[in-house]
Amino acid sequence: MNGVAAPPRWMPFVVLGVGLMAVSFGSIFARLAQAEGVPSLAVACWRLGLAALVVTPIALWQSGHALARLDRRQGLLALAAGFFLALHFGTWITSLEYTSVASSTALVTTNPLWIGLASFVLFGERPSRMMLGGIALSFGGSLLIFWSDSQNAGAGSNPMLGNLLALIGSWCFSAYLLIGRRLRAGLPLPAYVWLAYGVAALFLAVVSGGSGSPLSGFSLSAWIVLAGMALGPQLLGHTAYNWSLRHVSATFVAVVTLGEPVVSAAMAFVIFGEGFAPLQFGGFALLLAGIYLAARGEKS
Repeated sequence: MNGVAAPPRWMPFVVLGVGLMAVSFGSIFARLAQAEGVPSLAVACWRLGLAALVVTPIALWQSGHALARLDRRQGLLALAAGFFLALHFGTWITSLEYTSVASSTALVTTNPLWIGLASFVLFGERPSRMMLGGIALSFGGSLLIFWSDSQNAGAGSNPMLGNLLALIGSWCFSAYLLIGRRLRAGLPLPAYVWLAYGVAALFLAVVSGGSGSPLSGFSLSAWIVLAGMALGPQLLGHTAYNWSLRHVSATFVAVVTLGEPVVSAAMAFVIFGEGFAPLQFGGFALLLAGIYLAARGEKS
């Protein structure tokens, strides 16, 4: 026994619920920041950068010894993980300029499918029937979302581009998870989070500077929204998921995360007046069912 009392049985479910609500505010905060004139790359940069700043004293205090012993392999993995995390947030947040919150969040959360495919292609892990069924359902759902948005002028200024960016964001997040899994194996969580968020923020800062996208000069309300993104979706939400993994199965956590596009879409309907087309709604249902099957297939 490690001497640490297990939490009450209900606690992980409450923590997961809080984490789901926090993460679901990510797209809402991003839209609000964009409305305040903050460029999408700056939104992504400050979401990660402010989160890294908050984590810095914790990482140095609890994991300073691990950071001091970083070897070349870990350094390269940290660069790669940060690079793909920066691409994930850069493409996904930019997608919100062009397509609906519902479509963007539904497509960006398809990473369990791509991880399953990558595990088969890169590592020879044979996918289960549930995984294959989940991939087929999700592919059909994605096609419906693309088709619906192409016919719906109210979906955004360029929904096809936005949906494609959201998908690219999901691919990049899948690469980040696969690389981060190897890096995380040899590092405590605070050190890993600090490295991943910090490196990603630096990449985004460099790209923002090179493209002429400003990182300052924003209104007070914009900074409040950016701070809310860092503290809420990034730190509270993802920390809640990571904590829950010690007390419930990874499959259950993966299923809970399917609530993000649903909650985000509901909030976008209330706040921004974004509705649903029938085909779009059908696509969401197929996509979520496919990811659920894929998560079950991964467990089996």
